[in-house]
Amino acid sequence: MTTEDLKIKSINYRKNILKYIVGANAGHTGGSLSCTDILNVLYNHVLNVSPQNFSSPDRDRYVQSKGHCVEALFVVLADKGFFPEEDLNTLCKYKSHYIGHPTKKVKGVEQNTGALGHGLPICVGTAIAAKLDEKDFRVFTLMGDGELPEGSNWEAALSASHYKLDNLCAIVDKNSLQITAPTADVMNTDPLDKKWEAFGWAVKEVNGNDIDELKAAFAALPFEKGKPSVIIAHTTKGKGVSFMENELKWHHGVPNKEQYQQAINELDKSLTEVTA
Repeated sequence: MTTEDLKIKSINYRKNILKYIVGANAGHTGGSLSCTDILNVLYNHVLNVSPQNFSSPDRDRYVQSKGHCVEALFVVLADKGFFPEEDLNTLCKYKSHYIGHPTKKVKGVEQNTGALGHGLPICVGTAIAAKLDEKDFRVFTLMGDGELPEGSNWEAALSASHYKLDNLCAIVDKNSLQITAPTADVMNTDPLDKKWEAFGWAVKEVNGNDIDELKAAFAALPFEKGKPSVIIAHTTKGKGVSFMENELKWHHGVPNKEQYQQAINELDKSLTEVTA
């Protein structure tokens, strides 16, 4: 898939994320929009995962540690054919499997997540299992920068380095905002690259909303043989919608009718610019 194709997909994914969040009157809007390009490149350019091979022991594994941004994951999984997109009309409705966090009741979801700091430990265990079973599949997890202060992450980071898990890649969606304030004010984890390096990981930093930079980073995996890899993806919370970008209130804000229409108009304009 070309870079232009992926850019078009990202815009359409963002439109769908907003549509289903508005329909549910709930969701984590800003964080879902920040990680959209990362999920897009993963599922359409990197992962060996599809509805047809999801039961294969040789498939790549993806675990979304920042589970609260499940709206982005659901939209991408629907596009890949794991379930009919109209199922998302039940998002957050009574008896729906499409709740506000990833659950294995939804086809294509690898693990239940949502409590912060769980995705990386799960992936470390999965990557160790792959090594023991002499399997070639790779393991990926997407983490939010707001969940990094959880101690379980750093225990897992130590283990990944100790066991030389070069089949493991963590991506940090570094949008620099969390629910109550900038991450730097709540619990500063900078300099993030030096911390991961100190834990024995190979590090690359990219613009996490730039399709070409993401493609290049994933193509370079593993960054060093015998080391786990981490991509620090600098993103914009609320990416793609001018009045949501870098605004704390859109962490889980739901647009009203007028705001939703403005957002769709802006994304349609972006779509026109990409396809011109």
